[in-house]
Amino acid sequence: MKYTAKPVVVVVGNGMVGHRFCTRLKAAGGFRIILFGEEPRPAYDRVHLSEYFNGKSAADLSLPMTGWFEDEEIALHLGDPIREIDRERQLVHSSKGLSIRYDYLILATGSSAFVPDLPGVEKEGVFVYRTIEDLEKIKAYAPRAMSGAVMGGGLLGLEAAKALLDLGIPQTHVIEFASRLMPRQIDSAGSHTLESSLKQLGLQLHLNKSTLAIEGRDRIESLQFADDSRLAVDMLVISAGIRPRDELARLAGLTVGTRGGILVNERLQTSDRHIYAIGECALVHGNIYGLVAPGYEMADVVVNNLTGGNKTFPGFDMSTKLKLIGQDVASFGEPFAAEPDCRTIVFEDRHKGVYKRINISPDGKYLLGGVLVGDASAYNILLQTVNNRLVLPPNPEDLILGSRGGAVEGAGVMSLPDEALICSCESVTKAAICSAVMEKEATTIDAMKKCTRAGTGCGGCIPLVKDLISSTLSANGQYVRNVVCEHFNHSRQELFDLVKLHNVRTYDEALTQWGKGDGCEVCKPVLASILASCWNETIVRQATIQDSNDRYLANIQKGGSYSVVPRIPGGEITPEKLIVLGKVAKKYNLYTKITGGQRIDLFGAHVGDLPAIWEELIEAGFESGHAYGKALRTVKSCVGSTWCRFGLHDSVSFAIGIEERYRGIRAPHKLKGGVSGCIRECAEAQSKDFGIIATEKGWNLYVCGNGGSKPQHAQLLAVDIDKETCIKYLDRFLMFYIRTADPLSRTATWLNKMDGGMSYLKNVVINDSLGMAAQWEQEMQALVDSYTCEWKEVVNNPELRKRFVHFVNAPRKKDPGLEFAELRGQVKAQEW
Repeated sequence: MKYTAKPVVVVVGNGMVGHRFCTRLKAAGGFRIILFGEEPRPAYDRVHLSEYFNGKSAADLSLPMTGWFEDEEIALHLGDPIREIDRERQLVHSSKGLSIRYDYLILATGSSAFVPDLPGVEKEGVFVYRTIEDLEKIKAYAPRAMSGAVMGGGLLGLEAAKALLDLGIPQTHVIEFASRLMPRQIDSAGSHTLESSLKQLGLQLHLNKSTLAIEGRDRIESLQFADDSRLAVDMLVISAGIRPRDELARLAGLTVGTRGGILVNERLQTSDRHIYAIGECALVHGNIYGLVAPGYEMADVVVNNLTGGNKTFPGFDMSTKLKLIGQDVASFGEPFAAEPDCRTIVFEDRHKGVYKRINISPDGKYLLGGVLVGDASAYNILLQTVNNRLVLPPNPEDLILGSRGGAVEGAGVMSLPDEALICSCESVTKAAICSAVMEKEATTIDAMKKCTRAGTGCGGCIPLVKDLISSTLSANGQYVRNVVCEHFNHSRQELFDLVKLHNVRTYDEALTQWGKGDGCEVCKPVLASILASCWNETIVRQATIQDSNDRYLANIQKGGSYSVVPRIPGGEITPEKLIVLGKVAKKYNLYTKITGGQRIDLFGAHVGDLPAIWEELIEAGFESGHAYGKALRTVKSCVGSTWCRFGLHDSVSFAIGIEERYRGIRAPHKLKGGVSGCIRECAEAQSKDFGIIATEKGWNLYVCGNGGSKPQHAQLLAVDIDKETCIKYLDRFLMFYIRTADPLSRTATWLNKMDGGMSYLKNVVINDSLGMAAQWEQEMQALVDSYTCEWKEVVNNPELRKRFVHFVNAPRKKDPGLEFAELRGQVKAQEW
């Protein structure tokens, strides 16, 4: 095949933006494409580069499929950077001696890590964080280091700090010249919240620090700061910003910015009309865009212009959502707007490390921007509200606090205009997604990715895409069935009813009757939960279909050891039982911790020791606390009228009775309860799945609350009821939830998705509008009557005990890989 008749486009730079340009231009057709890359490998996903330390390989991060360049007839030259551009003859000369003529030249050279000119920067143990090769060097050097530091507290710096933590470096420091972390993305209060969370994870932060020198002989030994202080470190990763790679353009005489970057017009043309610049090397409208989404948009603009269009690049919204060392961080719109130009609403929970700020217009009608730290679940809808200038609901604080009793007016995805940009990486609008659902039957995320490419970039839009798929189907009168997986064409609710009606007792029976294939890691735990909820049989008998925690009746912990969590109903425990816990912990060298659920957890157990540990605990009167299962965890209580002068009723006795009633019952997700003896609410009952608060006339019952990363207050179900009525309503409520909730849905999420919300739930539970109350009470009583302690059954059954070994062929041998370190007189898991 001859290519001479086609215009030749040479692309310099094989990063994410260069690759995007090639895919778009090839799809448009009519050009011969020649691609030069400096690195030795094809383009890869730099957005998720840190996942290289979590087990992903270079092949996993690669963007093109094997053979893609050959199939698309794109000439690829790896490890061969362009060293010179001859603009007059329209030629490029590569480092390996190739000379190629071009009709159009695309500079996608990206950026390089900014390395400050410090004495000692050349020493061994000093790295940058930019390419896979950089990461391989860091990974190879890390085993020699006990302490490491990252210079830079911005986005890339915190990513690098996570890499050092993942590599198991015990002491990891972050050094930032500014007075706070991420000063360009989040405000001071948000930064302080982030700092507190990162410190709890073991990071040591050094703010307002100006580094003067890197000290040591041949390798780094310490850092010297301008305030005359020093920090001893074994390695340093420099991540203090980026510099646009404009050296090739400078050499060719193209116009560049005074602070770097190849100057381009709104069509991304340089000062030479045959040469374009895209991505982080381009200076457009006075800005260098350091995110991938605007680079993708630039690539699309140039393709449009080369194929006869006249598209321009007007600028780009730099809103962003990231997960930094496990912490959500997001900013959108105008995050730093201040009065009198706006009115600000702030929510801060220092205990849980959550900070939310939204800036609204002075008239209260529009959202201008905001900052989210610790919980960015609302980011997508908030960003859409800003970008599409949607009118705010009457109570705009609901956007960050939750609806607190109903849906947020006007906040649904279907209220967005058709032109709303849902996926900025791939420029996919709401209209395109809705059209794909109805016209092309793209009703799953995978199908939507294939159809529109939405969600194939950074992935941040996927929650919004899911909501749009479901809402579009519902709006067109189609029943949205949340089927469990490809092996069962049924929802969890349908499978629950089928199991109950047909008296099915095993997973294999269910798979034979209603499934196909061999099952998977999604449907097996779901069926195991349903079988346990229906029949309350010991879940370890279904071990082969369980998650690892249920399989061993214990939560696997960091390093591979397990936790032991006995039930302590209502938080009440005798001195004799406390002594037993202490003796067991000393005998098996376990770490002990009093938890927020008012019980004592023991950590660091070998899997082979679990039956022996539990044998001693059961002999002392303890039972399984079900911390490993999707079941009732605890019913927290205050001391109530037994001791407290403010207590109205005996909250401890009531909490113990409720915990012993519902112990062991499996549900779609974990359950937590609380009982407070007065309105002072010391048991925090309104943050539980069900909470009970004493009144002068009886008890108030609250339901569907939870703490965690998305806290939600429980809502009032019944007022001034007696104990018997309270338990009757709880039976109905819990059975309704167990029967109808989706897998892994907490009660709060279940209620939020329920048509009619709290009014409907009250009607079902209190007024028995479905006529199911008697049946649910009967089913709950059957579960209560059939309860047995799972660990007691294991301890007394030699065959079940045999499962608790690390080596099947050497059952008495313990895991040699478990290592522990000393911590305040106890043990802790050795750092990875």
